Amino acid sequence: MSAAAVEHPCDGEPESLLETANSLMEQLTGYRVEIIGGVITVAPPPDGPHADALTTLMIPFLAAGLHGQETRVLQGIGLWLPGGPEDYAIPDLAVVDADFGEHLAENNCYDPAVFRLVLEVTSSNYNNDLRNKVAAYAEAKIPVYVIVDRKHGRVHVLTEPMGGGYDSHQVYAPGQTVTLPDSIGAPVTLDVDELIRVGRPRI
Repeated sequence: MSAAAVEHPCDGEPESLLETANSLMEQLTGYRVEIIGGVITVAPPPDGPHADALTTLMIPFLAAGLHGQETRVLQGIGLWLPGGPEDYAIPDLAVVDADFGEHLAENNCYDPAVFRLVLEVTSSNYNNDLRNKVAAYAEAKIPVYVIVDRKHGRVHVLTEPMGGGYDSHQVYAPGQTVTLPDSIGAPVTLDVDELIRVGRPRI
């Protein structure tokens, strides 16, 4: 009498992208892990000038009263993206509706409908902010996307999301000022020269 071959079931299903991303976040303290277009991206911890630019950016938003009863100004809040079943981003800065807490989506991320503006200060993975996130944020219908491009010394303001991009893309150089759309909740003007100066990487 011969013994029948025994097939052992797999130990478990392979990890989902979301599980892998969350595992990476636990292992890589200080790194930002996101899923954009079905691809996990990992950004290194920000350097000092990046943090300086981010704080400098917050000042005019706070001075305009955007961190109040109608809207809140938040750093590092998760944004659930419609581009894929597990896509999400963690923008450097966002202006959101004050009731954002009632719109939790998944994985500690919030429905894109509560975001009035997202802002990124570029790091070494600047192409992600300038390309992949443009498509992702437009698809999520984020009304205003601002990029402080430290590598090229410019500030981009993208508005009017349409499909995989924005219909309006304005680029500002040092010496210019940026007036953001009133749709974010209050008039805000940014000094490009100051942002590029404080954000310039120290070598």
